[in-house]
Amino acid sequence: MKHTAQDILNYVEDNDVKFVRLAFCDIFGNQKNISVYSSELPYVFEHGICFDGSSIAGFLHTEESDLVLWPDPDTMTILPWRPTEGRVMRMYCDIRLPNGRPFEGNCRGYLQSVVDRARAMGLACNVGCECEFYLFETDEHGNPTKIPMDRGGYFDIAPLDKGENIRREICFALEDMGLRPQHSHHESGHGQNEVDFLYAPALQAADNLNTFKSTVKAIAGRNGLFASFMPKPLANQAGSGLHVNLSLIRDKQNLFTLPVGPDTETGHFIAGLLAHARELTAFCNPVPNSYQRFGSCEAPQYISWSRQNRSQLVRLPSANGDFCRLELRSPDPACNPYLVIGLILAAGLDGIRRELPLPEPVDRNLFHPDAAAGLESLPRSLREAITVAAQSEFVAGELPLAVMNKYFEYQTQLCIAYEQAPDPAAWERENCFLVL
Repeated sequence: MKHTAQDILNYVEDNDVKFVRLAFCDIFGNQKNISVYSSELPYVFEHGICFDGSSIAGFLHTEESDLVLWPDPDTMTILPWRPTEGRVMRMYCDIRLPNGRPFEGNCRGYLQSVVDRARAMGLACNVGCECEFYLFETDEHGNPTKIPMDRGGYFDIAPLDKGENIRREICFALEDMGLRPQHSHHESGHGQNEVDFLYAPALQAADNLNTFKSTVKAIAGRNGLFASFMPKPLANQAGSGLHVNLSLIRDKQNLFTLPVGPDTETGHFIAGLLAHARELTAFCNPVPNSYQRFGSCEAPQYISWSRQNRSQLVRLPSANGDFCRLELRSPDPACNPYLVIGLILAAGLDGIRRELPLPEPVDRNLFHPDAAAGLESLPRSLREAITVAAQSEFVAGELPLAVMNKYFEYQTQLCIAYEQAPDPAAWERENCFLVL
């Protein structure tokens, strides 16, 4: 159900809401927010709220710094870990220029534009994100350590699994915020966990992923732990993936319930994903640490697809009805979900538009030596991924030039800093582990 600004104002008055967090992402996916008193909300709905865009990485220069946040009433939720007296509400925002025109760095707006493009083709898209994370102990000063909270493994139970109460608390918080948790479990790595929630339309799914990550961080902190979404926080343990599950709907029918073949819409869609996979890697895997995850622990290295096979880049899971879908297994939690989901959908739509034929499935275990002979590889470093994306006509056609330039400039600076760091592990701790 759609909410209006007046619906939100009525809710604020009836439910003792005192603070409203207006949230958004920079172009690299880092969440930001400003908090306003609820009494200011009528003004915000009418005029937006101005902020300094030059202070946000990748946005504007000082001489053209003013940007305006416009809250989306449909994203309203109460933060359940905040006090019940004087409640805190959160809404996600779109970003405009002072003259009212859309700001090109508003990645949420980019995703909406791709959704509109799909709608013009008669298609709707549902997305479900499976996001893994680690829980670490903190020291006597509350600072994060690299000590996992437990030494459990995949699907373990207590006492090896010490995260079941944290996952339970996360599920309750997500439910209070309007998400629908489905299952949770200990993952393969020591201290690694996963909590999955129900798929949603593409824009809502990106919002939900940001909600999930901030919720995990908050609940972990309340319990004296540190949650990390770094792709590969421990060298000898599994990496954390962000598996993106996607289904296509035409005339209320999930097209993935039908046979997937070389000349079907779903086949063309997968073919588009495979054709553009290398170009998307700089966005799906945006930090140097991302590339330590590829090629092991169910993180794909090669461009191929299959059914059920978890060594593939794209797989079709065993499922029925509305849960029939494709799964893209390369992205990691460091990415900007609005950019990544938008680019994934755009790549698939390009495959449909060009009627790209679906290659034969690769029914081999690609984690086995020599099994990937003849297959094209994803980029093996962030530097390579930047080069591929910067030369891509597809990416250039999707993203504004200014956004591309700022994105690749920032990533190149990451590469240089990482490569020149006297202690790469210490650099990763400061620039990935503590911030992701």
